[in-house]
Amino acid sequence: MTPTPYDIDLDKNPANFQPLTPLTFLERAASVFPQRTAVVHGTLSRSYAEFYARSRRLASALAAHGIERGDTVSVMLSNTPAMLECHYGVPMTGGVLNTLNTRLDAAIIAFTLDHAETKVLITDREFSKTVKEALALAKAKPLVIDYDDPEYDGPGERLGGIDYEEFVGSGDPDFAWSPPADEWDAISLNYTSGTTGDPKGVVYHHRGAYLLAMGNIVTCGMGKHPVYLWTLPMFHCNGWCFPWSISIVAGTHVCLRQVRARAMYAALADHGVTHLCGAPIVMATLLNAPAAEKRDFRQKVSFFTAAAPPPEAVLAAMKEAGFEVTHLYGLTETYGPAVVNDWHEEWNTLSGADYAVKKARQGVRYLPLEALEVIDPETMRPVPADGETLGEVMFRGNVVMKGYLKNPSATAKAFEGGWFHSGDLGVKHPDGYIQLKDRSKDIIISGGENISSIEVEDALYKHPAVQAAAVVAKPDEKWGETPCAFIELKPGATATAEELIAWCRSRLAAYKCPRHVVFIELPKTSTGKIQKFKLRAMAKTA
Repeated sequence: MTPTPYDIDLDKNPANFQPLTPLTFLERAASVFPQRTAVVHGTLSRSYAEFYARSRRLASALAAHGIERGDTVSVMLSNTPAMLECHYGVPMTGGVLNTLNTRLDAAIIAFTLDHAETKVLITDREFSKTVKEALALAKAKPLVIDYDDPEYDGPGERLGGIDYEEFVGSGDPDFAWSPPADEWDAISLNYTSGTTGDPKGVVYHHRGAYLLAMGNIVTCGMGKHPVYLWTLPMFHCNGWCFPWSISIVAGTHVCLRQVRARAMYAALADHGVTHLCGAPIVMATLLNAPAAEKRDFRQKVSFFTAAAPPPEAVLAAMKEAGFEVTHLYGLTETYGPAVVNDWHEEWNTLSGADYAVKKARQGVRYLPLEALEVIDPETMRPVPADGETLGEVMFRGNVVMKGYLKNPSATAKAFEGGWFHSGDLGVKHPDGYIQLKDRSKDIIISGGENISSIEVEDALYKHPAVQAAAVVAKPDEKWGETPCAFIELKPGATATAEELIAWCRSRLAAYKCPRHVVFIELPKTSTGKIQKFKLRAMAKTA
């Protein structure tokens, strides 16, 4: 490339170029709005000055224990103030935050600790049973720090020798943390369920986290000082990057350990919640709550949902209840939501059926995503924008992961042809909006969590009476989708649905277990391949 006058003596320098990092959002909020309420949790309330100081204390204490650039700190935490502090304090050391799915079983947690080479584990007392088993299975021997949340009064035990509050208290509130030297440095690690084999570790960088966090503010129309209710698990894609987003506008985080109707309505009424995110189960919980648990609230509340698009009746009920629903779409590999069903005002006048058709679409790219396309994976050319031709949904841009940790073959496959391959099949409509039609990976999305059908099938195949098993998604009003198992028994063998569900529960996390079991001779092709498309149709009425 031939230099131009704009290339000569106009180099990057510290005055005109700084690596992007979402950590600066908290620093600014604490400087500009130090007394503004940053975090609410039960009776606890903390200002931005306190939030920033505690995050620096955490970083200081971690650094004193040897955590530095590239070290993994894993956390097994609910939506609590500690989880928010970890989103800032861990990367302030140069470390990488790995948020563990609190619903997973001990074997998967142990695999994660080993694969991530975890140096420090911060764990909530509620999950001590699973974590204790995981630590016994894992080769990694991290420093264990116990978090005892005052809002939790259930069973559990301390597993380490250090209490979280004591640990944070040992740190320096004026700790001189440094931004990353390179915005490409890893900020977090999220494990995603694969269709085969072990989970893959998705690596986020500071630049992507900064941009997606900013994109959330634009997409969600967040003005200054919103009040955000934590109904989305922060362990899921780093809470779609909202732990960093809310600091941009000096908003208030309202923490919630459990998604319960009474607590959500209390937050809406008492704290003036303006925004929340969640899977269809959150909507169902709000709408189906007993009258005694509901509270009146005056403000308009923006609700952002992913997974399957809400049915027309649910959208109408949510609107009547005071919620404005926006449909998002994304994957762990895209920092959470990177596609939005950007709504046109004129669509509000459409008839019920036409309105529902528009609402069912996943939409268009987020502002910080450079490209979203439906592509023929064989030719790597975009399919016609006719709303009918099927292709694979692919992403390109700065809010796509760095890659899969220690898995170069999976990374190369995911980025083949210069695009991130989602594995989701869809169409592109004439106006450019995309719509999913199927999942090539047979992933079931239940309550916003991904469930690998193959993992469930593997557990079923181990039952002595099972000759063949196939698991597909069954539509569910509450959860969006649930696993439905179709079973072919061995000749002369017997088993009940209850027996097989119990069998799965002893081997899998509870949410992964089938809720419906159907005994049939499985439909197969001439080569013996199970025809899952037939089973999906059957599951709708099973």
